[in-house]
Amino acid sequence: MLAGLIRFSLTQRLLLLVLTVMLVGAGVQAFRGLPIDAFPDVSTTQVKIILKAPGMTPEEVETRLAVPVEQELLGIPQQRLLRSTSKYALTDITIDFEDGVDIYWARQQVGERLAAAMGNLPPGASGGMAPITTPLGEMFMFTVEGEGYSLEQRRTLLDWTIRPALRTLPGVADVNSLGGLARSFEVVVDHTALAARKLTMDMLQQALESNNRNDGAGRLSDGDEALLVRAEGSINPTAKPMSTKATSRRCAG
Repeated sequence: MLAGLIRFSLTQRLLLLVLTVMLVGAGVQAFRGLPIDAFPDVSTTQVKIILKAPGMTPEEVETRLAVPVEQELLGIPQQRLLRSTSKYALTDITIDFEDGVDIYWARQQVGERLAAAMGNLPPGASGGMAPITTPLGEMFMFTVEGEGYSLEQRRTLLDWTIRPALRTLPGVADVNSLGGLARSFEVVVDHTALAARKLTMDMLQQALESNNRNDGAGRLSDGDEALLVRAEGSINPTAKPMSTKATSRRCAG
């Protein structure tokens, strides 16, 4: 049999050469589409919760944040491990699930329990679930450079152009912005003027919060049509801060 195979290979050289080329091509194609990484992700389904409480010591964070949340998370189906790490003003809670558990189902279960626990946390506590990632995920850092661009312009470019585009890429869990000058609206308080009008800082804060919004002011009927009145009070870059004006729009009634 072996002698016959050798005899066939020597007599059908062209056919054997074609088959060899096809076999090499199939191998290259299979290698390019092989769904196995050199470092496969062998981690389990994992959901992380990060909570912040400014000013609290690690003992207070453990007692007032980590423990109540952990007690609320107990009993989730297919949960394998629940652990936490408490630091100054920060706690990191990790929930590991059994192999094969859908990550979105796991995050839904954790999110429902976390929403119930957030109401019992002390005032000032904030945070939530971390992005979908694994312990074997990679972190990349980059900078935005450009001559003639200020720190505010580069931060604006990062927040409103680069970051949304990067978050649409497959495999990107989240993009965090660091550094630069974030655009903001500032109110310079004249304490003398406030004292003269018997106003406090709390009253000023409430006035700013209540006026930074757009609202409807009703409508006026005009025969078969209606005149809509709208008050624009939301802060925007093209208008003066806290300016309010009324606009009208005519529509069929």
